[in-house]
Amino acid sequence: MKVYCFEAGILKSQKQYFTLNQGVGEAFDVPVPFFLIDHPKGKVLFDTGNAFETVHEKEAHWGDVVKAYDPIMTEDQWCVNAIKKVGCQAADIKYVILSHLHLDHAGCVGHFPNARYLVQRDELNFAYVPDPYMKAAYIRKDFDKDVDWFILNGRADDKFDLFNDGTIQVYFTPGHTPGHQSVLVNLAKFGPMFFAADSCYTRENLRNGTLPGLMWNASETVRTVQRMKFLQDTQGVTIIPGHDPEAWKEIKQAPEYYE
Repeated sequence: MKVYCFEAGILKSQKQYFTLNQGVGEAFDVPVPFFLIDHPKGKVLFDTGNAFETVHEKEAHWGDVVKAYDPIMTEDQWCVNAIKKVGCQAADIKYVILSHLHLDHAGCVGHFPNARYLVQRDELNFAYVPDPYMKAAYIRKDFDKDVDWFILNGRADDKFDLFNDGTIQVYFTPGHTPGHQSVLVNLAKFGPMFFAADSCYTRENLRNGTLPGLMWNASETVRTVQRMKFLQDTQGVTIIPGHDPEAWKEIKQAPEYYE
């Protein structure tokens, strides 16, 4: 099994949106990661990055949200094109695991014709009728697609074992959104890697307990981060935060890989 790490461009933003009340007004350009897991039983994507429309018509596609999170992405960085550099085509993807349905994670729903899309029931429901302060983060035309949804049900399906072999487990990690989920990948050589997505934006969130600047529920966010820290401290799990520009510099970029 191999894991390839990709960047669907960056978001030009400000630090307070990622570390609550800290770095107000400070420029903060963050990566938009997604990951390809090449498993013997099938190829899996974790998140898909931004929609193709953000390359040439981001204001029309995202609206006013670009004032806070300005997407900068090339056509080559778009998920469907990016995976080609490791010999993978859109039709090869068996599963797409979506951490949540925000605009920088679910931009390519519907572009993988043979895939099942794993999403939490609470996330799909919330995406259609989000709380007002989070409405701009959901672009309905990105995820409102006739695809093969595979629905998970929160804590009842926590640590869902995708291939029933312990290699890819889907963790329920609410807080950022009600239906956020993350992925634990158990690699033979590197060891366990936990892809946190937006349940943990930066190392500051993990190390210092700093709250993120955008979240649905603070209590759930804290519990989720504490769980990740427990995995890190007791089981040696490597936590990959969702939007940390410094941590991202240390990550191998495709076509390099982890195994």
